[in-house]
Amino acid sequence: MKERLLEIKKEAEEALHAASADLEALRIKYLGKKGELTAVVRGMGALSPEERPAMGALANEVRSYIEGEITRLKQEYEARAKENKLREERLDVTMPASLPAVGGRHPLAKTQRDMEDIFLGMGFSIVDGPEVELDYYNFQALNMPEGHPARDTQDTFYITDNILLRSQTSGVQIRTMEKKKPPIRIISPGRVYRSDEVDATHSPLFHQVEGLVVDRGITMGDLRGTLLVFAKGLFGSETRIRFRPHHFPYTEPSAEVDVSCFACGGKGCRLCKNEGWIEVLGCGMVHPNVLRGCDIDPDEYSGFAFGIGIERVAMLKYHIDDMRLLYENDLRFLSQF
Repeated sequence: MKERLLEIKKEAEEALHAASADLEALRIKYLGKKGELTAVVRGMGALSPEERPAMGALANEVRSYIEGEITRLKQEYEARAKENKLREERLDVTMPASLPAVGGRHPLAKTQRDMEDIFLGMGFSIVDGPEVELDYYNFQALNMPEGHPARDTQDTFYITDNILLRSQTSGVQIRTMEKKKPPIRIISPGRVYRSDEVDATHSPLFHQVEGLVVDRGITMGDLRGTLLVFAKGLFGSETRIRFRPHHFPYTEPSAEVDVSCFACGGKGCRLCKNEGWIEVLGCGMVHPNVLRGCDIDPDEYSGFAFGIGIERVAMLKYHIDDMRLLYENDLRFLSQF
């Protein structure tokens, strides 16, 4: 039995130190319930009482050796595996980083920001208002009572007889004049809605920047000077403007404003349809009825107002020939800005 125990120890030693040693399989082979060392220990009952202590001590020595080696080798394997893993997963911080793609500002947002910056530089304030508006602020207070023909040209989205999606941001001007007395100098950018067919130049949703100035002694000359500064700031220092007579119910007199073509300098090209001028906005002196309705005395105060389509300016500035491109969120288009 002694020889068998020593043989088991030697076999286990060689097996445990082999390159392809499976520690769990060797533990079962030698120390399991049906293991080789277990089988030898069970046979000690056949020994004489004098032999049992010596064989028992040797068996325990062999068991302790095998268990100790399995534990030690297991710890070595785990430490080596951890070291290899750390080596493989090491991060080289000196390598260039893979940066995520960064988006840009939408051309409509860029255009609106540019327009706002110009007017802020002239002392205007930005005022916001509701997109779901009352008929009074969208029409009646702007000198367009019920039945007025100008209402038909707006193609308005009505929610009820008295509530609608605003067709212009002019309602913000009325709300401002009701709350604040002159001097007033504001712009009101925002979304507006009209029942238009979707095509290259029309959309049922678009954006406007409308402006209002009310004070003592305001004239058409002030209006022209303000719009000239705006046009030069947006389209270039060589830009010129011209006024053409027009009619808006809430201004008198009224005008449409053209800017000299910034692509050809007024000589005529495809962008300006060989006219040298491009229409960009409507404007005029605030109608006395509008001032009076806001409890502002038109004999003491006067003012001017204007409205500019942001989409139109963006299309001109960035040479975009189809308004629908601004709403389709095509990254191939937007990445150009």
